[in-house]
Amino acid sequence: MTQANNPLHGIKLETIVTELVEKYGWEELGSRISIRCFNENPSVKSSLKFLRKAEWARDKVEYLWLKTNKLPLPPPKIYDADKTSSKPTASAKPVSKNHEVKSTPGANADIWGK
Repeated sequence: MTQANNPLHGIKLETIVTELVEKYGWEELGSRISIRCFNENPSVKSSLKFLRKAEWARDKVEYLWLKTNKLPLPPPKIYDADKTSSKPTASAKPVSKNHEVKSTPGANADIWGK
């Protein structure tokens, strides 16, 4: 498999986060992408730790970096909240505040363009 058409190939996540923080600052970055690691006691180290675990959050950060650098944008991904649960129930409550944000229509619309 070749990465010739992937604009993120060879770019470290740490580089992406650092460049976004230099351009926007933590406060603006936290308002553009509403995740706790940008809004509460932010640091590059804690952000990297979270972004490596949460694919949906990493995709938003990578998308913002691509948009900021005017590079080709991938189509937005759709995340299925039921992938992690074995038995979805009608009365299931969100696992965390971040879960609510990613499933809310219009959240981070300034990033995704919706």
